[in-house]
Amino acid sequence: MPLDQAREFAKNKNLDLVEVAATANPPVCRLLDYGKFKYEQAKKDREAKKGQKIVEVREVRLRPKIGDHDFDAKAKIARKLMTAGDKVKVTIMFRGREITHPELAWKLLQRMAEAMKDIAAVEGQPVMEGRRMHVILAPLSTIPKPKAEKETKPEKEPKAEKVKEEVKQK
Repeated sequence: MPLDQAREFAKNKNLDLVEVAATANPPVCRLLDYGKFKYEQAKKDREAKKGQKIVEVREVRLRPKIGDHDFDAKAKIARKLMTAGDKVKVTIMFRGREITHPELAWKLLQRMAEAMKDIAAVEGQPVMEGRRMHVILAPLSTIPKPKAEKETKPEKEPKAEKVKEEVKQK
């Protein structure tokens, strides 16, 4: 209908004329109470936010010359953070001449990934930024799993056919 007629119709019904598809030819409009519509949209958005789990990236810092017991303590902390659902950024900090041996940090990050392989997966390769090398470990529960194909269940036999088979067996 013409725009003037649609405006008059909306005014008579105490509704708003809202453009839904501006790119369509002719443009598509809808009659609705715009204030109520905005309120319901905001309510839906709030409900959607309630169900979301915000995944934080927590950091565990190590040094290349870390002792075995200290490493185990840091691994225990990382495991605790991952079971809480957070990602863990494992950072190796270099001081002085330690930077000349990045392979030590590489081995340490691989050791941490190996210690966490039952509950975490490595996101990407270790990255060197300045005097730090880091890798991000994500809990297995947050990593999207490939969709498994649905198994087809055998169809159940109708009861009448089962009764007939039982009668034949007797």
